[in-house]
Amino acid sequence: MTDRNVQVEPAPGPAVEEQTLEIVERKGIGHPDSVCDGVAEAVSQALARVYLDRVGRVLHFNTDETQLVAGSAAPAFGGGEVLEPIYLLIVGRATKSYEGTNIPAESVAVEAARDYLDETFPDLDVGTDVIVDVDLGEGSGDLQQVFGEDGTVPMANDTSYGVGYAPLSETERIVLETERQLNGDFGAENPAIGQDVKVMAKREDDQIAVTVAVAAVDAHVPDIEAYEAMVESVREEVLELAREITDRSVEVHVNTADDLDSGAIYLTTTGTSAEQGDDGSVGRGNRANGLITPNRPMSLEATSGKNPVNHIGKIYNLLSTEIARAVYERVDAVRQIQIRLLSQIGQPIDQPHLADAHVVTEAGTPVSAVEDDVSAVIDDELDGITDLTRSVIEGEQTTF
Repeated sequence: MTDRNVQVEPAPGPAVEEQTLEIVERKGIGHPDSVCDGVAEAVSQALARVYLDRVGRVLHFNTDETQLVAGSAAPAFGGGEVLEPIYLLIVGRATKSYEGTNIPAESVAVEAARDYLDETFPDLDVGTDVIVDVDLGEGSGDLQQVFGEDGTVPMANDTSYGVGYAPLSETERIVLETERQLNGDFGAENPAIGQDVKVMAKREDDQIAVTVAVAAVDAHVPDIEAYEAMVESVREEVLELAREITDRSVEVHVNTADDLDSGAIYLTTTGTSAEQGDDGSVGRGNRANGLITPNRPMSLEATSGKNPVNHIGKIYNLLSTEIARAVYERVDAVRQIQIRLLSQIGQPIDQPHLADAHVVTEAGTPVSAVEDDVSAVIDDELDGITDLTRSVIEGEQTTF
């Protein structure tokens, strides 16, 4: 039996798939909030790698306060122009010197942000369409101390909690895979599709309605007919994808705010609404598993940009999701599980103040029958918690 404070109990309600109503959202990688998430996480990984390279350990930092101020643009069929650039400010804390070694944290941050934007947004000219600024202060001395010594388990930097669950519902899978497909292979084949894709789905009993907003890139849209064809191709693609995931009834709506008669359509120059009117912040969008899920408990912590060594807002949200997946895959009769991990500042991160599992089992199986197995998986995952830091730094984890 574990010596950790692990509690396993029945979930207070039915599995999400059995609930009458379900709402799921995802903000795509080009949404202004997600732009901030992506930049903050790219900067976080870059700083961690520089620290490891120069001093052999990750030092104290956080870059989870990145902000975006929208610019202005004049999109037009065949290609418009950005009138005022997007302004991106990377705010946070970083250690800039350690035992006589200086670390150019702000230069590292700017370069990482620009590289991320270049790689992610092919229609955004980082030299002219966006200004990247940075203001990183020094970290608090007491928080630097909780990083601990090399070879020891780090101490929690905060009293906070993380939440994870498994498996994804059919509606959640549709929403997640829709955005990934539109910003993945399908988007690559259709350059008129910008990166600012937002997906919202509602399920009422067995009726699923998916609403998709897709920014069109004006340089690849010569006229209104081409725009309408792009919208219809997206609708058909999403409908086909959804039918591969569920047998429920699905309807798909794309760019429902369009007024074709007046010419009011979702046309952009850069592929993101950040070019005109939509500001952004880290943590205002997707949770650590990539979704916004009102039917599930969620932590409001911003995962992106936090340090991957001892910042509970990052580690416990990612780890709780991994634990939930591991339990679902390894423990028979578990139909749905929710994990909550609570930390206590200054205590080892592998010894949570509370590890709480809410379990829905298959019919006829009491939760007591799986309690020991669930606890064993939680223990096993907590034993390997420091491996999570490496996988985050190497970009193996998604944070939004």
